Amino acid sequence: MDILEKIVTHKRQEVAERKELYPIKLLERSIYYQAQPLSLKSYIMREDLSGIIAEFKRKSPSKGMINEYAKPEKVCLEYMQGGASALSVLTDNQFFGGSSKDLTTARRLNFCPILRKDFIVEEYQIIEARSIGADAILLIAEILTKNELKSLSNFAASLNLEVLFEVHDEGSIAKLPVNAQIIGINSRNLKDFSVDIDHSIALLKYLPKDSVKIAESGIDSPERLITLKKNGFNGFLIGEKFMKEANPGKACAQFTARVKELEKSLIVN
Repeated sequence: MDILEKIVTHKRQEVAERKELYPIKLLERSIYYQAQPLSLKSYIMREDLSGIIAEFKRKSPSKGMINEYAKPEKVCLEYMQGGASALSVLTDNQFFGGSSKDLTTARRLNFCPILRKDFIVEEYQIIEARSIGADAILLIAEILTKNELKSLSNFAASLNLEVLFEVHDEGSIAKLPVNAQIIGINSRNLKDFSVDIDHSIALLKYLPKDSVKIAESGIDSPERLITLKKNGFNGFLIGEKFMKEANPGKACAQFTARVKELEKSLIVN
């Protein structure tokens, strides 16, 4: 059993337990459940913003502990002050050290789209995402069937939540619903966690031309972001690059400032 299979197996057990502890009727009483979500797609495409989705996570299966003592109230606020277009918050606890509380804390302090980053396998988790203040959810094509991707994304739409569909190869792209609007290509292979940026660029030609295209993983420099942007990516999900620093918010601000410098130089030249 590879790491992705372990995560999904554990997630299904976890969701079953959470259903008993936090029934749907309780989730629907949340103050965030009736609030109008913000559009991740719109914020990514805004010309006055960077296109960066800055991610809050404490650890990962491939890197272990990244930033154990990071506080979402500090990091997420500074991400937005540092020029990020949106936030991504890991809510998986077992493998990433996150929690629903992390996302709710970020929601309370920021007016921007927030992506719930987790391994979603059931409708319950989408209701949960709405109740904790998320504006968008992640659906990973590699762990879901074509029918599941369609039904879960339709359910998310019924709750006014946008969906970031994550793919890694041609097979996962083929499973996407025809109305998929935001598609992320993960340069990291979720089975062995190796990273290949060139592989992601090569997959762009298989995505719908009118979709918003997000580059995920391996964006370790402003120069690499510019390369990805030149090749057709609109948004850039960056977590580890920032989170491994003592001050993730400052790292985000410096990164974004350098991106702007590079973009200006390209216009001049």
